[in-house]
Amino acid sequence: MRTLEQAGHGHTEYHDAQEAVDQLRELYDEAVQFLSQQFQHAMEHGAPEGRVRAYYPEIRFTTSSYAQVDTRLSFGHVADPGTYATTVTRPDLFANYLTQQIGLLITNHGQPVEIGYSNTPMPVHFAVANNPNITVPQQGAAAFPLRDVFDVPDLSNTNDDIVNGTYEAADGIGPLAPFTAQRIDYSLARLAHYTATDADHFQNHVLFTNYQFYVSEFEAYARAQLDDPDSGYTSFVSTGNAEITAGDQDLPTSPKMPQMPTYHLKRADGSGITLVNIGVGPSNAKTATDHIAVLRPHAWLMVGHCAGLRNSQALGDFVLAHAYLREDNVLDSDLPPWVPIPALAEIQIALEEAVAETTQLKGYELKRIMRTGTVASYDDRNWELRDQHGPVQRLSQSRAIALDMESATIAANGYRFRVPYGTLLCVSDKPLHGELKLPGMASNFYKEQVARHLMIGIRAMEHLRTMPLERIHSRKLRSFEETAFL
Repeated sequence: MRTLEQAGHGHTEYHDAQEAVDQLRELYDEAVQFLSQQFQHAMEHGAPEGRVRAYYPEIRFTTSSYAQVDTRLSFGHVADPGTYATTVTRPDLFANYLTQQIGLLITNHGQPVEIGYSNTPMPVHFAVANNPNITVPQQGAAAFPLRDVFDVPDLSNTNDDIVNGTYEAADGIGPLAPFTAQRIDYSLARLAHYTATDADHFQNHVLFTNYQFYVSEFEAYARAQLDDPDSGYTSFVSTGNAEITAGDQDLPTSPKMPQMPTYHLKRADGSGITLVNIGVGPSNAKTATDHIAVLRPHAWLMVGHCAGLRNSQALGDFVLAHAYLREDNVLDSDLPPWVPIPALAEIQIALEEAVAETTQLKGYELKRIMRTGTVASYDDRNWELRDQHGPVQRLSQSRAIALDMESATIAANGYRFRVPYGTLLCVSDKPLHGELKLPGMASNFYKEQVARHLMIGIRAMEHLRTMPLERIHSRKLRSFEETAFL
């Protein structure tokens, strides 16, 4: 078997987080370069004798003390003595995250981390993913069976057993981070496919919508911000990784739109805003959040359209979700429906303040256009066509005030992945009261509110950006035994 020469690359202790990350980069780049060269040689000259293999780098941390550490942060420390480890990919992309998480671990426990190669093989597909000059052929297209020579993605290393709380350490080594390197690589590849933008462009604050109108509004806002030298925003990225740095620059039109068009209003430190048009349905909502979660965003919000369920609501009214009726079904095997999805106070306050700021309404007057209550998410877009006795009775018993197909999924996956979440919807129809989503039914009030809606989501994210990390990532989303890394 031909493997990357690992002599001199045993695990080395580091007391400095930046030095540890630098070593991770060196090991990762070395493994990628080795596999890429071997793969190109095999494609040009045929299969080599024996297997070709390289390994992901890893971080290890060991402590033997039960000494109490500073636990004001909900992350950055381990609960019990033992050895913990995680494999690492793309340390260039995750440099700030890794430096922060490793630094907290070293500071809180007064112990070094160890950096070296893991025992997890790096699939060749992921090794060459960022090299535009190399393409991995489909199964059967190469002159030899690819998996006879190179490692390919392994589902045993790409599942969500750590975040789902089902992980069992066979070797006694606990998980240090919520995702393995292969799981992250898989999602990075999926993100590029579904959104038509590279993971490098994603910002720490993510807005999800199910309405194309918001894309145009977001681009208009982005262009205005780029022309404001005091805004702090540096560029705007559209599908196909088209990027502009000034408001009057042209963006090329993508010949083929991806399944989930995504746009990024960037800041130099990654604290900008990403908008994802997930389309309609809980499956899309789960797919998007499954993959964006590996980027460890600071918050994600749903700003979409919904059906108002109360006669007192008007088209264009806002709904701030404080609970969710989960009848979307797509997460039931990962997060049972009996698990409550709590409202997060920091997110709720940011959204309510953003509504007040944008509409210039406060206190009791705010109730004229915004209700707080339970949002139901269904997996059947045409639920209105069923016999209404069952669905309406359940909706009434749940005290739901709005219904859509995505919000509960996004909130539940935020809860599952420890990503702060929230929902602010805009009432676009009232099917229980004869106001269906038909052409010509939208009032001027409705159109005005829709224009305000995205701005409210943006303002909420800008509020959250100024909030200390420990307030947003609180213990509300942490279980009994958690990974040290956020």
